[in-house]
Amino acid sequence: MKYSYQREQILKIVQSSYGHLSANEVYEQVRKIIPNISLGTVYRNLNTLAEHHFIRRIIMPHGSDEYDYNVEPHSHIYCVKCGNIYDLPSKVDERMQKLVEKEAGYTITKSSVVFEGICPQCESEKEG
Repeated sequence: MKYSYQREQILKIVQSSYGHLSANEVYEQVRKIIPNISLGTVYRNLNTLAEHHFIRRIIMPHGSDEYDYNVEPHSHIYCVKCGNIYDLPSKVDERMQKLVEKEAGYTITKSSVVFEGICPQCESEKEG
């Protein structure tokens, strides 16, 4: 992959977030450094970085994709009320992968799982 100052800044933003960012969120942050960058350039660079495993692209069921600094295998859980996305412990992935391999007879080489639900904070607000 050829070096690009724009790509380097986009990577730094995603890696320093310690969370999950949409392309629009990355775009808003990178514009502070590179004011004339286009949203299309941000999307292209995010996808290139994901293809080369520098970051992880999370395909969201409802809405725009998110980008994660953590490229280690893990699943996510998305709150349908507040929109936050969280990493699940790797133990969940390990158990799920073993079950799928046993049931389907496949050897899993890669997975991307996003569970949907209501987070504890939103659940407690609903009750209160």
